[in-house]
Amino acid sequence: MNAEAFKTIREQYFEKLEQERQYVFEVNATSTLSQAAKKFQLPLYFLKSVLKEGKTTSNDGNTFYAGIKYNQNNKLYLVVVTAENYYVSHHLRVLRNILFGGMFLIVLIAIYLSIYFSKHIFDPIKQITDKVKQISTENIHLRLEEKDTNNNEISELTATFNDLLNRLETAFETQKNFISNASHELSTPLTSIIGEADVALIKERTVEDYQLAMQNILQQAERLDQITKSLLFLAQTGYKGKKIIFEIVRTDEIIWEVKSLIDRLNPQNHIILDLNLLPEDHKRLKIKGNRQLLQLALANILNNACKYSHNKPVIVYLASSDNQVIIVIKDEGVGIPKEEIAYIYDPFFRASNTHLFEGYGIGLPLARNIIKLHEGQLTLTSEVNVGTTVQIKIPIARILKF
Repeated sequence: MNAEAFKTIREQYFEKLEQERQYVFEVNATSTLSQAAKKFQLPLYFLKSVLKEGKTTSNDGNTFYAGIKYNQNNKLYLVVVTAENYYVSHHLRVLRNILFGGMFLIVLIAIYLSIYFSKHIFDPIKQITDKVKQISTENIHLRLEEKDTNNNEISELTATFNDLLNRLETAFETQKNFISNASHELSTPLTSIIGEADVALIKERTVEDYQLAMQNILQQAERLDQITKSLLFLAQTGYKGKKIIFEIVRTDEIIWEVKSLIDRLNPQNHIILDLNLLPEDHKRLKIKGNRQLLQLALANILNNACKYSHNKPVIVYLASSDNQVIIVIKDEGVGIPKEEIAYIYDPFFRASNTHLFEGYGIGLPLARNIIKLHEGQLTLTSEVNVGTTVQIKIPIARILKF
């Protein structure tokens, strides 16, 4: 192809670069590379590389060089083209600016979003904190607002706080009722004692009158003593920090001991022990507990069963599973109204259908506290005019073998 044709094709299809130059010069003894480099302002190291390797490329900043060694008619020529690649350098600079600008913008956006979310994502927690700070004993009925949101953790936290407030409110109400009832129960015998003493001292009386007054005072003092002892037992069993001595005891022995005690105190009782479910292995009847406390708990439950059933049959079942001793006490008494069962463990609470029976409403709460001390469970089911069933479950004692 001749030079003109090549030039035409080049102009039509090739992109012309900035500062584009072509150099063709002969290399001989009279013309050295250093002279050519100085004349054409070409890098000397580049010309030496072309001469040595025959073909090479290089660049100096934005100026690019390409050269070949060419032989014709026994003469040596070097053909060199140079140009500045403006588009590459310009685009690289623009790309670099875009990258740095984009990174800077991303950092700004990240900082903004971090500040925004740090202030707003914790707004529900801040609202919960502010609301909880407003709740005290005077307005413990207040509750946190439970919103239907996708934030399950916040919803769970709100529900947990409300549940805690419900339990606290119940505890406060129970405490208020306890104090009110305790004050009433304690003040009644004290008032009777003071009244009897005042009447007896107003004027001289006969020996019989003094004896009658002393009997009334003694009766009320015994009642006061019984209430005080029951309250003391209830407080001691409810205090977990009090150290109680536990030993290995057999539940069947405790039941027989309690029945013997009730037989002496209430000969008209009709307690029946059903032993059909007794396990063959006596070790499955052994528990780790305090004998006196367990006797007190069972005596309270059995006394209630006999009292509120007018000494009708009271059946006691004793059985065991793989890890629990089970005691079931079933009576045919007056029962407990369904709407009042939730309050049976409140001290001094008595069902509305028990006014004709003597009692203080302490026995069942005391029994439940004792069972709890033994890591057991006491449950009660009842139906009015049908009867009441009490179920007690206590873990079997683990006896080490040597």
